[in-house]
Amino acid sequence: MSEADGGIKSAGLPPAEVVLALDVGTKTIGVAVAERGIVLPVCTIARASVAKDCVRVAEICRLRKVVRVVVGLPYELDGSETRSARLARQIGTAVAEAGWPVDYQDERFSTVEAIDRLGAAGVYGQRRKSAVDQVAAVVILEEWLRSRG
Repeated sequence: MSEADGGIKSAGLPPAEVVLALDVGTKTIGVAVAERGIVLPVCTIARASVAKDCVRVAEICRLRKVVRVVVGLPYELDGSETRSARLARQIGTAVAEAGWPVDYQDERFSTVEAIDRLGAAGVYGQRRKSAVDQVAAVVILEEWLRSRG
């Protein structure tokens, strides 16, 4: 890292490689992207079915030239998988079958962190509700990047 690159580590990825993160919920999927060391929210997908959700994710992956997808897994505090984690794995499996490498990231407290960040930015009410899943995906992707060194 140098001052010229802003001190940003890109987790061993070439600078132009794009990684997508998903915060899978029962009603929505928050989407974020990392490119050139910057993590940004992308959109929120309204859930339909695993197959239809995967088609939407695949469209985003193709459009953004994604090389890897990170799916957040909401574990219980004791480390066991929740029903939501099993749902997230279903999405991850479908994305992998569509051709993208998939990693899973522990996402305990990502929504809490997202709500805190939005509150600190003065975002409340409906604006917060529409952005929270995307920001949770940002948190998941930041943690994944950190875990890769």
